[in-house]
Amino acid sequence: MERSSAAQVIIAVIPIVGIVMGSIVVFFYLLWNYKRNKLLIQTKQYAPLNFNLRSFSLLAGLLLGVVGFCLTVFLALLQGISYTLLGGVIPLSCGIALLVYFYVNSKTST
Repeated sequence: MERSSAAQVIIAVIPIVGIVMGSIVVFFYLLWNYKRNKLLIQTKQYAPLNFNLRSFSLLAGLLLGVVGFCLTVFLALLQGISYTLLGGVIPLSCGIALLVYFYVNSKTST
């Protein structure tokens, strides 16, 4: 069954609209956050956020590693060794890299 040209246009436009809408949301979030911080600085109420990179790298590494491992196993069982396997290997390697960073950072800071 062939798709009509109108259906092909709609299928091609949907991702473009999604990307544009997501970009608009991110733009306005950054703009409003900038204006909010600017006003907080002017009224001397601004307190910078304390971001713990070590905890973030541990949490993100564990999450990416587990999800990547599960995807790798699932895709390997489903399709074997193919380019599809990259969908699981890439998050797995990112998770391992973050866990290695956490381990190296904890050894050097203590």
